[in-house]
Amino acid sequence: MLKNSFKECELSRLGFGTMRLPLRPGETAASAIDTEQVSAMVDYAMAHGINYFDTAYPYHSGLSEKVIGAALARYPRGSYYLADKYPGHQISSTYDPAAIFEEQLDKCGVEYFDFYLLHNVYENSIEVYRDERWKIVDYFVEQKRLGRIRHLGFSTHGGPALISEFLDYCGKEMEFCQIQLNYLDWTLQQAKEKYDLLTAHGIPVWVMEPIRGGKLASLPEQEAERLRQHRPGESGAGWALRFLQGLPNVKMILSGMSNLEQMKENISIFEEEKPLSAAEQETLFSVAEQLKNAVPCTACRYCCDGCPKGLDIPALIAAYNEVRYQPGLYVRMKIDALPAEKQPSACIACGKCSQICPQGIDVPTALHALAEAVPTLPNWAEICKIREEEAKRNREQNQQA
Repeated sequence: MLKNSFKECELSRLGFGTMRLPLRPGETAASAIDTEQVSAMVDYAMAHGINYFDTAYPYHSGLSEKVIGAALARYPRGSYYLADKYPGHQISSTYDPAAIFEEQLDKCGVEYFDFYLLHNVYENSIEVYRDERWKIVDYFVEQKRLGRIRHLGFSTHGGPALISEFLDYCGKEMEFCQIQLNYLDWTLQQAKEKYDLLTAHGIPVWVMEPIRGGKLASLPEQEAERLRQHRPGESGAGWALRFLQGLPNVKMILSGMSNLEQMKENISIFEEEKPLSAAEQETLFSVAEQLKNAVPCTACRYCCDGCPKGLDIPALIAAYNEVRYQPGLYVRMKIDALPAEKQPSACIACGKCSQICPQGIDVPTALHALAEAVPTLPNWAEICKIREEEAKRNREQNQQA
């Protein structure tokens, strides 16, 4: 297993993310975790060099922490690194970091976390993390001083400007940052800009969604064949992970592996380093462009100058491209974070943007399509409510047991 040094730690470069744990056969509920298979996966991971395990308060309706904690409890505490996260991104009327932290330690069955993150600092949740009423950052800095947290960082799905703003607020306390990074999101979600920004600040990068929830493991045949011409034996997942191995500031690559077969394949990729050549990387980026089938916005911002509604059109086009590729939660989060007068539905279709666009993009049509798509995307407030209700039921059941 390839390793990276981080302060006093020797980290496996591949980490086990526990957001997509295997479920019992025939069941689909997030709480129906196949604990026997999880234990087998942890055993295989430990035997083959993985020593970093990542969980979070809302994963699997609050049960991921308990399951991974129990699986790891069979090993000496100093033989692995455990990471958890504070759910300040979840919509709530109040926030109590101390109560959540104590609950997490109890669920995981540990006295300290090796790594702890402020979960998903993004355009809406940043104010929660900065709110003096909750003193979230202060609390976790104190837990680090007490030794109950060994290393403190944050995860984010926010844009580069948001990351820069948060670093201005408390960057001196943040030791690492976890972002969504893969060869598709290198441009689709501005991952390159985020990576460069964090590198410039001297902050090591942790990676989530390296294979885009599995989508980059199963490419269209035409694109897969283009890659096979370079490396006949390399899998789709291999290409995605090899790309990340070539980024020197990436210190941890988390994969949400859902079965033992996925784990075996990913571990085999990290047995040796096979960096991409310049030609291979060029082909990979070309494949990414084909996958996106994106509206060709270059973010020149000529369109913004004449927009009577003052819309951030390049940002909205980027959200539209994301929806076109894979509708999901985080586009909804980005749009919901905007004032109503800055959302795509505010477009009055005057056409001034299209008239000046060097790429000839029909901007009003794209924004109208995005506005229609947004209500069909997962709603973060509803998800938070459902997860909290499920977690409450699980806590009550545990107390009764």
